[in-house]
Amino acid sequence: MTVSYHTGELAVQQRMGQADIAQHVGRMIRADIPGAAAAFLAEQPMIVVAAADEAGRMWATQLTGLPGFAQAAGDRTITVDALPRPGDPLAAALRSPGRIGLIALQPQRRRRMRVNGIADPTATGLRITTEQVYSNCPKYISRRTLGDWSAGVAATPRHTTALTEEQQRAISAADTFFVASIGPDGHADASHRGGNPGFLQVLSPNRLRWPDYRGNSMFMTLGNIAADPRCGVLIMDWRSGATLQLTGTAEITWDETTFAPGAQATIDFTVTEVVDIAAASPLRWSAPELSPVNP
Repeated sequence: MTVSYHTGELAVQQRMGQADIAQHVGRMIRADIPGAAAAFLAEQPMIVVAAADEAGRMWATQLTGLPGFAQAAGDRTITVDALPRPGDPLAAALRSPGRIGLIALQPQRRRRMRVNGIADPTATGLRITTEQVYSNCPKYISRRTLGDWSAGVAATPRHTTALTEEQQRAISAADTFFVASIGPDGHADASHRGGNPGFLQVLSPNRLRWPDYRGNSMFMTLGNIAADPRCGVLIMDWRSGATLQLTGTAEITWDETTFAPGAQATIDFTVTEVVDIAAASPLRWSAPELSPVNP
């Protein structure tokens, strides 16, 4: 079966010399939800979703609940019994139908699955009609165990147009973040990025840089960025539940002098808005065991 990639994905695959691999690997993508994926999703207390806000800016946000809050409800339907907290940049956008990307990450076992589709609001959350469902390899996932849930109340979001020194330190210490991107056809995507602390670099209060390590060769995130620079980044403090949500534009840099060890490209991200929420998540995770394949 031939996989249908959009122009941005095809351009990056060809530039990387991995177009044949992408066609082979892409056979795993399906519109329906396999039984194993449904079982995996139902076990998770956390998902990350990506979407555009009313102004067209891309954001990623975390949704949480007791296992089963996100579950398959049919061959091509996922229900999510959760909504972004008030003040979250996607709180309003997810109350209207739209394209959405979803990633379920299980740090304990270094597993993940991704879903792209159309989300319709329900009284308590979302109903997603799936268009792409697939799993990813365990590369670059930091292992963490889930501790107690916190009953703390999320703080009022702080909005700024540049990163504070404290936020810059938190970003420089991160071993994990999530990327929201969008393709030329309007399909949103949520993806994971992991590495050793420092792999996400702060170049200035409005500019970040990260390496793109070898992955599944489909280049869905890079392909989206190549076609549409709108991008969002979610950085979580796994110990405290705080989140940093950034929106802006991303650019692929092919200059090998910018490549970090093990990278095949560099992404430069320009920040246009920052949303900082203390105790945004009730989940409290252990210190990380970094992935053994990190460069």
